Amino acid sequence: MADPSYAPDFIPFPSLDPALVKSTLSSPPFVQVDGIFNIRDFGAAYPTATGARVKPLHLFRSGEPTRITARGVEQLKALGITTIFDLRADVEIAKYSTATPVIDGVKIVRASILEETLDPVGLAAKLAEFAQDGADAFIKLYTRILKECGSALEKVLVHLRDNPDAPCLIHCTAGKDRSGLFAAVILKLLGVADDTIAADYALTTIGLQPAFPLLAARFQNDQVFRDNWKGTLSLGSARPETMRATLDVLAREFGSVQEYVKQHTSLTDADLAQIRMNLLVS
Repeated sequence: MADPSYAPDFIPFPSLDPALVKSTLSSPPFVQVDGIFNIRDFGAAYPTATGARVKPLHLFRSGEPTRITARGVEQLKALGITTIFDLRADVEIAKYSTATPVIDGVKIVRASILEETLDPVGLAAKLAEFAQDGADAFIKLYTRILKECGSALEKVLVHLRDNPDAPCLIHCTAGKDRSGLFAAVILKLLGVADDTIAADYALTTIGLQPAFPLLAARFQNDQVFRDNWKGTLSLGSARPETMRATLDVLAREFGSVQEYVKQHTSLTDADLAQIRMNLLVS
């Protein structure tokens, strides 16, 4: 739920029908954890090519959990989540003062991706790319993440290999780009169809609705974002065709998701087979 203390005069994101948002967020694959937005089960018993299904309520993704409440902590524990992977860069956490809080009984694993300086010049150039051609900008960004995230991805996959009965949460800031790519790679490894992966990615369009006041307030405090609302809006989108195009790039550049993982981590075919054994049910 959005923090009511954040109420900017202008929110540069499209609002959806409140009834649709409420209905969707209160239904699977979304789950309720007070203070965490865009949180959902990204396994969600999705079917795979072999006829098996992804183990439900085991793989979770979300936006930053900084504002989790006491009630939210109890809800998180009720889901069985014992490990949280934080994909954000250190500079990002410091800039917005959004460190993941200590939660008793829950291990926080730093698995940062894209350690950037967030300098105004670099951000302005990035937003200009998204304003000019959002589709191309996303492909460039996601391809870069895929090529640079090996160390972080390995931490998550090793956990999935070694902890078959320990649900985990993967998060970044919005729970969209980095979390979305990790979810896509994992689902692809498990044999989930591209269209299903793309549809799961696109659920962020609804998942982010409660967070828009918070995100807009953050952007309004940064001149770079205020100077390019078009680019900011494009950067905040989560279209299914973006993920389908990214999966096409993954197949074209690396041959298969299995080869991609083996090239960018130390995991073997046997490790990946164990992950499938742990996460697939009949």
